[in-house]
Amino acid sequence: MTSLQEGIDHAGSPVRLLWKPDAPPWQPPVVTREHVGWREEQRAWGSGVAISDLSHHMRDLFVEGPDATRLLSDHSANNYESFAVGQAKQFVPVTERGYIVTDGILMRDAEDRYTLSGPPASQSWVVYHAEQGGYDVDLRDDPDSEFRNGDPVLFRYQVQGPRALELVERAFGGPLPQTKFFHSTPVALDGREFRALRHGMAGQAGYEFVGAYGDGAHVREALLRAGDELGVVEIGARAYSTNWAESGWIPTPTPGIYTDPSLQGYREWLNVFSYEGQKPLHGSFYSDDIEDFYSTPYELGYGRSIAFNHDFVGRDALERARDTTKRTKVTLVLDPADVRALAEEDGFFLTYGRYRVESGSDLVGLTFATTYIDPIDAVLSLALVANEHAAPGTEVTLVFGEHPGPFTRVAATVQPAPYNEYARTEYRRN
Repeated sequence: MTSLQEGIDHAGSPVRLLWKPDAPPWQPPVVTREHVGWREEQRAWGSGVAISDLSHHMRDLFVEGPDATRLLSDHSANNYESFAVGQAKQFVPVTERGYIVTDGILMRDAEDRYTLSGPPASQSWVVYHAEQGGYDVDLRDDPDSEFRNGDPVLFRYQVQGPRALELVERAFGGPLPQTKFFHSTPVALDGREFRALRHGMAGQAGYEFVGAYGDGAHVREALLRAGDELGVVEIGARAYSTNWAESGWIPTPTPGIYTDPSLQGYREWLNVFSYEGQKPLHGSFYSDDIEDFYSTPYELGYGRSIAFNHDFVGRDALERARDTTKRTKVTLVLDPADVRALAEEDGFFLTYGRYRVESGSDLVGLTFATTYIDPIDAVLSLALVANEHAAPGTEVTLVFGEHPGPFTRVAATVQPAPYNEYARTEYRRN
């Protein structure tokens, strides 16, 4: 096996290893590309009701045992004292220097049992530290469907949109128990038991239903039947891979693990063909220093998830950084007249390129993901920009193209993240 550290050494630097100009955007595996067309699917979560199959694209790590909470608490910034069984949290692992490792969703299934879902980098972080620290835990790994033989362990169906709660009431014969955002409640359909997590993407209310994969087909059909008269739409891979744009979630930040000398053992443990070794960087923003691509949880909007009521890796760095963050997460709304030539023939547009954000000729930030949202007829880009350029209404320029050029400059206006008002104001109230 070639390690990540060996790959970096062979390439000459982390950036040379990861830099892949014009890398195609990720789309979830084993999911139908389009069911009724990506435009109609995007409209469904904004004006009707939509169902997304999330069973195949996330890696799950099941953590169980007497030391499960201690392991996770030692290696993430989350608050475990206020972590109820059935609750989910945005998982926030950071390096000793306070950079985000990645993100993920952590569900507490029982007092000493958790499920960590999302990009593989968060699971690798936990597995490595469990092995190195001698924690008394049992770890079971379920890769995504590109790397697994056979079916997933869990099904996940997300129901979202203005009529999502109406569909749920039809499916279950009445409203589900009142549930806070990112909390779950046990439910059953025809004797099949699973959980309903109060959640939603794309700025709409909804639920994420999670249970044993063997029950998944029955649950999916029941949800589709309940939504038939409501015009329910299934979401394909193309539309699903754009639903972060309005809800302000920056997908897959660059792991801050490539330079810290204390993490050399971690890099030697990781495979160069891991997520950390293959997640591409590209765009007009270029630096030979990989740390210029790093970000902190404060910049990504995860400050409310950080708790200093326990010791954890990176605590000191986060305490120093909480009042000195120099960048803000924003939504850039691109000028329609400037973006027509960027889209594909059918109008679809999606890229995870790191593009320069400029004010005049000055670099003031970089983007993480950019896509077209048909219902609002706008191209939105999630970016981190210098605080002094983060006020809504600020005019900036987004530089498209691959380093070293040629480039296309597009006018853009800074707006809040989340861009969607419901996501910005109501998610956590509910």
